[in-house]
Amino acid sequence: MSVRESFAALAGLLWHGSTAKGDFPDWAPRLLLNLRLPRIALAILTGAGLSVAGASFQGTFRNPLAEPYLLGVSAGAALGATIAIIWKPLFSLGMYTVPLLAFAGAILAAFLVYRLATFAGHTQSASLLLSGVAVGSTLTAVLSFLMVTTERDLHTVVVWLMGGLGAATWHKVFLALPVVAAGFSYIVLNAQRMNLLLMGEDRARELGVDSQRTRRNIMVAASVTTAAVVAFSGLIGFIGLMVPHIMRLLVGPDHRRLLPASALFGAFLLLLADTVARTVLAPQEIPVGIITAATGGPFFLYLLRSRRGV
Repeated sequence: MSVRESFAALAGLLWHGSTAKGDFPDWAPRLLLNLRLPRIALAILTGAGLSVAGASFQGTFRNPLAEPYLLGVSAGAALGATIAIIWKPLFSLGMYTVPLLAFAGAILAAFLVYRLATFAGHTQSASLLLSGVAVGSTLTAVLSFLMVTTERDLHTVVVWLMGGLGAATWHKVFLALPVVAAGFSYIVLNAQRMNLLLMGEDRARELGVDSQRTRRNIMVAASVTTAAVVAFSGLIGFIGLMVPHIMRLLVGPDHRRLLPASALFGAFLLLLADTVARTVLAPQEIPVGIITAATGGPFFLYLLRSRRGV
């Protein structure tokens, strides 16, 4: 079969759900439509969501090291998922018990961080980041205690914490899609306000931007977006840190261009990382969180070295 014929057969498989006899094995339609495509869609959705959330956190807090996980969102999601895994009575809620509690844990952690960092109705970026680190460390300690006290479900917890897209389904994609789309839309609509926040709170206030309200609302939108994708994919680190910096070098700091560019490149990068995770040790699969951490760790160190004042 030539390359052109192969693409024609694949197009027929995607469009009609079947191809001419002999083009592909009988199990190919089920593999492609029910396993491969949902995984690709979830990778795209997760990469885009984490990247946009990272870009919005870095922009609103004017901190190049800010990312979704720095504000305790990941620790909250991890703790919620761990509770769902080891506390068996919760499984009466169904197969979505783990993502549901992971989502709830991420949202509650973000809310707690915001409340701790707010004094007399005023929230400073430094206080918010420090509160995120403190809350994240506390929740991680609780998580570690639960992992030490359980043996039967330890492997399941560790696999979830590593992050992965192997359990992707169309239903999960359709559940996360509207949340990510709503969060992305709100953040993009506030791109100009984020640009003004880069000039400083005083200057932004002079130009009619309520910095406190804008920062709070964007934090909520970014946290909800992160929680929606983390709930189904587990903890996938460094995408929200790396992608905005790479895109900032390519398209500049204007969030009207930076946010869409980050979404596109984040989707591509996580899809590439997932492909590597599936194939490098095939048939064994590496959690995609290991791939992103292996590339993100050196990038994070480079960022620290290049910004010694941060």
